Amino acid sequence: MSKSQTVQPASVAGARKSFPARDAFLQFGVLWAFVIVLIGAAIVYPRVFEPTNLKNILSQAAPVGIVSVGMTFVMIGGGFDLSVGSIFALGAVVFAHLADPLGLWGAAGAVLIACVICGVINGLIVTKLHVNPFVATLGTGSVFGGYAFIYSHSAPQVPNDFNFQYIGTENWFGWPISIYLLIVIFLIGAFALARSVYGRSIYAIGGNTEAARLSGIPVDLLRGSTYVMTAICAGIGGIILSSRLGVGQADMGGTTSLDSIAIVVIGGTSLLGGEGAMWRTAVGLLIIGTLTNVFDALAVNNNYQLVAKGVIVIGAVALDIYARRMRT
Repeated sequence: MSKSQTVQPASVAGARKSFPARDAFLQFGVLWAFVIVLIGAAIVYPRVFEPTNLKNILSQAAPVGIVSVGMTFVMIGGGFDLSVGSIFALGAVVFAHLADPLGLWGAAGAVLIACVICGVINGLIVTKLHVNPFVATLGTGSVFGGYAFIYSHSAPQVPNDFNFQYIGTENWFGWPISIYLLIVIFLIGAFALARSVYGRSIYAIGGNTEAARLSGIPVDLLRGSTYVMTAICAGIGGIILSSRLGVGQADMGGTTSLDSIAIVVIGGTSLLGGEGAMWRTAVGLLIIGTLTNVFDALAVNNNYQLVAKGVIVIGAVALDIYARRMRT
């Protein structure tokens, strides 16, 4: 071998080259996807950008968007929650059933208490019994959903209190109250996730649970708290939807679990935990909200909408796996 020839270390020779354009796409691909969705929506439904329609998009997306805030914490922490649809429905029927005897805010308080109990149950099963989150919340979702039917006697709950529909239908300064709730909860979630010790601990737990435990982070307590947070968000979503429709039904949360998971995954939060951001979930919500609005405007059958959402979720997960490979 000549002196001019050098042998590169294996770590250098095998290192993956960095391509700024590709790296930027993997990092902010969700924004490009959102732009594409907006362009496509404007072509097939020109009224999509009208102010009234934009309000409709945000108002319709508010319940599941609020659920997605809690789901973001759970998934960044390395967990999963399939029970949110059942908790959503339980919150709706409890709110409607208790609106007459307890009043609007008393019923809302009862819903939040019920949701905290559901979240604590989920958290304990996952952290103390060490049941896989997927299996645990699949089981508790069945329990909570069944109890919603038992509690409501499988009948719609229609309160007589006129104020029942205040949260879901009233406007402040020309904008629905539900949109204000959505924005406030997103801002609180974003601050807690990005600017607090709690948020950094959730990232650490999702990234490496054992390392987080050895560093003194109360892993079980914090991971359990994410399930409580998600349950509360699901309850608030149920309150908004039941208030808007004027009725609480035990089958209201049918697609809430799929929709909230789709929103979080499309936004770029990893199913493996440790990666994600609230702004990403917000973009994912806008993508799903825009698509749903356009589908509804074009009278696309709900079954086809489910197919489309499923394909989008699979594509988002595939992109997440690809991005992880490219970074290693």
